Amino acid sequence: MTSLASPDTARAPGPPAWADWRLTPATGLRVMSAEVRKGLLSQLAHPIGHIITLVISTMLYLGMQYVMGQGSLRRDLLPETLVAISGYWFLQYASLVMVADLVEEKRGGTYSQSHMSPAPPWVIMLGRLVTASVMGLLVALVATLVPMLVADVTIPLRPEALLPYALVIINVLAFTFVLAAIAVSSPMVGALHSLFTSLVILLNGSMMPLGLYPDWLAVVARFLPTTLGVEATTKVLFEGQSLGDIWSDGTLPWLIAYTFALVLFGGWLFARNQRRAVRDGRLGQY
Repeated sequence: MTSLASPDTARAPGPPAWADWRLTPATGLRVMSAEVRKGLLSQLAHPIGHIITLVISTMLYLGMQYVMGQGSLRRDLLPETLVAISGYWFLQYASLVMVADLVEEKRGGTYSQSHMSPAPPWVIMLGRLVTASVMGLLVALVATLVPMLVADVTIPLRPEALLPYALVIINVLAFTFVLAAIAVSSPMVGALHSLFTSLVILLNGSMMPLGLYPDWLAVVARFLPTTLGVEATTKVLFEGQSLGDIWSDGTLPWLIAYTFALVLFGGWLFARNQRRAVRDGRLGQY
């Protein structure tokens, strides 16, 4: 015989376990740390790919310098180009990790599942950005130190150069966020990534110092990520200029303005594309 529970004894469904979740610095950091841990475990699960990337990146840079030096390494130009190539490899690898993970998760449907979390999407994306920056910095560091040892050159260290190079890192991460925002809405982001990173390695000073470019080409190059920061950093390191000098000649103000504009644009584009993906039901597909 089936008995029916009385209204007094029947249990009403309670609120979800996360109903009282609130975004605070502590909860945001927990979400980000979980995302970073997941991302790093995923990247380090297959180290052979990273090792191959490091070998190829080092050989590519040294090969370019042999070509530019017509069969020999120009030790007078190598330190400046090493500063530029470090910014390029950080951009190339950080953005590659970020974009490749997003495209793969979008196609596999796991990107939409991450939105079941009560945390705002931008918190999760910042965690992904930290993972990408860690991997990018590791590759950039090794790919810069190895050519220094091979060619027996050094880069002079000055505390004043930390500010412009920190701005290089920030505008690289902002540009990586721009590419991530495009990846949310378009699988063609891979082609754009290849195009922009190829322009950067050609024009940011990685092949030869920016001062050797024609004036019109130097102007075009300064619109690309890392170029202004590399120019400001090399002025401090190799020309002995102070922060006041690069401020008065306009290099530092333009670098700050460029970085700020890139940060704002990346945030706006991600919010826009995310809203459209949610509205159109395309979080899990293109």
